[in-house]
Amino acid sequence: MSLKLKAVSGSDTDPKNPNNENIIKREIVDLRNGSEVLYIQRFFTYDQSWKWFHFLNNHIPWTRPTVRVFGRSCLQPRDTCYVASPGLPELIYSGYKPHAYSWDDYPPLKDILDAVHKALPGSCFNSLLLNRYKAGNDYVGWHSDDEKLYGLTPEIASVSFGCDRDFFLKKKPCKTSNVSKRHDEEPASKRMKKSCHADQYTFKLKHGSLLVMRGNTQRDWIHSVPKRAKVDTTRINLTFRHVL
Repeated sequence: MSLKLKAVSGSDTDPKNPNNENIIKREIVDLRNGSEVLYIQRFFTYDQSWKWFHFLNNHIPWTRPTVRVFGRSCLQPRDTCYVASPGLPELIYSGYKPHAYSWDDYPPLKDILDAVHKALPGSCFNSLLLNRYKAGNDYVGWHSDDEKLYGLTPEIASVSFGCDRDFFLKKKPCKTSNVSKRHDEEPASKRMKKSCHADQYTFKLKHGSLLVMRGNTQRDWIHSVPKRAKVDTTRINLTFRHVL
């Protein structure tokens, strides 16, 4: 579907900045039935985004774990790291239980979290999953973040730094029990061809952008970051969630 974003607030421009790097424009997509996506293309300025990128790329203890997918072991097709507030339930996905680092271990993450909280009044994120896509062969397959520990209508905020990557949203097929599971062994672009295009959206996640999924999005929709053969640079993604 050709994505048409509806602006929900005006633009704030710094007159001293000829490149308009400080424009903050909120846009929204109503996915119907209580599902919604908010997108801020220039959430952080260009220069600040590169500062965050280089810190994350060089100082986060990235790992590429072995996960279980459809009964077999394979390397996850992206690097990862997990940060969480104390006292939360352990995160386990695809047979992998990541170590939970503290926010105090990497103080700049708290600065990014504070900026996200300020932009989303009423939000209260207490966990962060970082993913690093080193090139176009790194990806995440179709899935939804509908685990019980996030509640029935979770708000999920995603900040991107580095290379632009496509982010797909697709309506869940009816009467399918396995659609919410990750399918990392099959490229998202291949699975995309199997469904109707009427209920699909594509976002170009820009350097320094913020994308937020709200309401029933995890119940009714799945999302992915597909492989891209021509991409040869790194993208770092920070996904903030609230664990109950």
